[in-house]
Amino acid sequence: MATNENLPPNVIRQLVKELKNLDETPPEGIKVVVNDDDFSTIYADIEGPAGTPYENGVFRMKLLLSHDFPQSPPKGYFLTKIFHPNISANGEICVNTLKKDWNPSLGLRHVLIVVRCLLIEPFPESALNEHAGKMLLENYDEYARHARLYTGIHALKPKPRVKTGAICESTTALNVDHRSNESTGKELQPPTPLGTSSKLLSQDQNASAISITEPIVGPPAIPKKEGVRAAKAAQVDKKKIDARKKSLKRL
Repeated sequence: MATNENLPPNVIRQLVKELKNLDETPPEGIKVVVNDDDFSTIYADIEGPAGTPYENGVFRMKLLLSHDFPQSPPKGYFLTKIFHPNISANGEICVNTLKKDWNPSLGLRHVLIVVRCLLIEPFPESALNEHAGKMLLENYDEYARHARLYTGIHALKPKPRVKTGAICESTTALNVDHRSNESTGKELQPPTPLGTSSKLLSQDQNASAISITEPIVGPPAIPKKEGVRAAKAAQVDKKKIDARKKSLKRL
């Protein structure tokens, strides 16, 4: 097989251009995986088309470029096991585009799109997997059941991961609160409505409320204004007594 060293410079430049274009604007359901050290092997992940037995599957394939590419077509292989008339047990792909219909002007994009179209419309007349081809012609439902089974076992699309950071943090906080409540012997109580809280407060403080409203035993408190008047009257009386004492001394 070819490597970057023995591929012609003009072919390498063309491959770089094509791979960049495929990465920026990928065809529907196709994602190319590039190895910058070896352009002779092109990997791609192909999503099973909707409405086919390959739906919800992701199939890894590769294209092998020979030293005289693009004069000779690449060879295509499925690395993911698949039940399909035009794909052999070892993964080799049989499609006219990679054989008699090859044209050096065809690009990698065209080849990948044709391969994905095989999953939509197989050609049982030129089958590499004769068992799958015969089943497709004679009993499509049985063929589709086998294809779905292979897809579910070998090519099932991984489920997306759910971000659980916030959930974990809140759960940890709840666990901490629970442990702290256990250590103090207290249970976490739900918040009490404002009206109910006031009633409970008045009931719990019944005794103290009674003691506050009971009259205080002892001398009555003197109002502030009356106390001031009494003080002034006492001063006047004292002055009168002092004046009388002075007058008695004169006599």
